[in-house]
Amino acid sequence: MEIETIKHRMLQVNGINMHVAEKGDGPVVLLLHGFPELWYSWRHQIVYLAARGYRAVAPDLRGFGDTDAPPDVDAYYMFHLVGDLIALINSLGQDKVFVVGHDWGAVVAWYLCIFRPDRVKALVNLSVAHTPRNPVRRPVDSLRALYGDDYYICRFQEPGEAEADFARLGAAFVIRKFLTYHEPAPILIPKDKGFGGSPDEEIILPSWLSEDDISYFANKFNKSGFTGGLNYYRIMNRTKINWELTAPWTGVQIKVPVKFVVGDMDLSYNVHRVQEYVQKGGFKRDVPFLQEVVVMEGVGHFINQERPNEISQHILDFINKF
Repeated sequence: MEIETIKHRMLQVNGINMHVAEKGDGPVVLLLHGFPELWYSWRHQIVYLAARGYRAVAPDLRGFGDTDAPPDVDAYYMFHLVGDLIALINSLGQDKVFVVGHDWGAVVAWYLCIFRPDRVKALVNLSVAHTPRNPVRRPVDSLRALYGDDYYICRFQEPGEAEADFARLGAAFVIRKFLTYHEPAPILIPKDKGFGGSPDEEIILPSWLSEDDISYFANKFNKSGFTGGLNYYRIMNRTKINWELTAPWTGVQIKVPVKFVVGDMDLSYNVHRVQEYVQKGGFKRDVPFLQEVVVMEGVGHFINQERPNEISQHILDFINKF
């Protein structure tokens, strides 16, 4: 895997200390992870892209891993997250970079392209399609109306509740539970059953995920806790939140070249009306420079780890055009 050849350093960006993993020389490809993940989610892509003439850079995003994790929910507005990336791009000495995002990293990447398209050469986003801002309803309210209070994002809203249950279960169990989820159905967590059930439950790892991988993630989350990552969900429905603050960008199109790759078993792709939006013109309307949509059969949410070689090739094929 050559993981040991990946270099690590800390950078001061936007008022926080950010851990960055990188390898290679050439045009920069910025790789943005999701929840509950780290730079490590891109381990395959880092090595692959570096071997093909690119400088792959994968930060631990604010709140994750070895990057600072401010405890206050108000430190996780989308303006903070995009601001971190702009400061990182500046620290790397770049005017423009290629961007690849997955899960929350994809959401941040969409907003990076909305706020600062001048800093992005092209975007490859995985799993989470662009969601236009709904001017009349906040996002968690919409999800609650669709799936009820047991929907995992709704259940994450109460500070401390998920953290307490994750502590009971142990970080290794939590990581194992999330990364092996491979269903198109939404994650529902009944309040009386807790987040994930019993730590004695046996969870068999798929071929693409090793015990060493679980240990790496778990060791980092044992040190940092989960609050930083959970704050991404909690900021969604605050009174002074992204939804209100991003009102000036309602209806703005994303005007950078885009490729979107998703698995047909991905719970994000199977959210109410997402497939219709992606396949029947809405996505292309809002992202007019959308050049490719790839739906991978039998693939779940953690697509860059489940199908590393194919995802690496999809990234390379697209960025090689520019």
